[in-house]
Amino acid sequence: MFVPTKFDYVHGKRPEVDCILCEVVAGRDTVERLEVHRSPLFVVSLNLYPYNPGHLLIFPRRHVITLGELSYKETLELHALQVRSFEVLGELYQPRGYNVGYNLGEASGASITHFHIHVVPRYERELGFMDIIGGSKIVVEDPHRTRDRVRDSFAKVE
Repeated sequence: MFVPTKFDYVHGKRPEVDCILCEVVAGRDTVERLEVHRSPLFVVSLNLYPYNPGHLLIFPRRHVITLGELSYKETLELHALQVRSFEVLGELYQPRGYNVGYNLGEASGASITHFHIHVVPRYERELGFMDIIGGSKIVVEDPHRTRDRVRDSFAKVE
C-alpha cells in the first residue's frame, strides 16, 4: 500500500485509485484506512493528514460529488453524525471548539471529489513555535492510536 507523506500528497503523489474514499468504503488495502465508524449511509474516518488530533472526515458510502446530491435521509444522518462526532471528540479530547468544513470544488482546496466534511477539534494555545517559525504542524498522537480510541468511543454510543 502506498501512503504518501503530506508533502507528497500536496504535490500530487497519491494512491493510483479512482477515488480514495470509495476505496475506504470498499475496505480495500490500496489506501490507508483510518475508519472509526460506519453507519448505514456514511463512514467516519480520521484524516490521514490531520490539522489537530481527532480531525475527522464524514463521507457518504455512495460516491456523490455535491451536497445537493444527498438524499433527505442522507442529510439527516450526516447531521446526526456531526453531533455524535462532537460528543465523541469532546469526551476524548475536550476541545475548546470545532471547525466544520466543506471543501467543494477545486478552488476551495478540495483534493478529493467524493463529498466529505471535515470536523476539526480546536484547542486553546494550539499554535506552537514549529507552527509559526517552521511552517509545520506537529500532531502529538499517532493516528492509529487516535483511530482506536475514537472507534471505541463511537462504539460505546451505539
